[in-house]
Amino acid sequence: MEIVVNGRPQAVPDESTLLDVLRSLSIDPSRVAIELNEEIVRKADWENTRLTSGARLEIVHFVGGGLR
Repeated sequence: MEIVVNGRPQAVPDESTLLDVLRSLSIDPSRVAIELNEEIVRKADWENTRLTSGARLEIVHFVGGGLR
């Protein structure tokens, strides 16, 4: 099925979860937040949140840094 990840089409297997998508993209789950169809999804729910065709994900990466 096709979903949209950060504005780009992405093919994923049917029945994929949010965690499956992160793994397929080689993204470290400890360093991101996920919005699914304009709703933030709690990290505890990623393994059980199944996607449907046309789902829209925004994956936000945390980066270190700050003022010097």
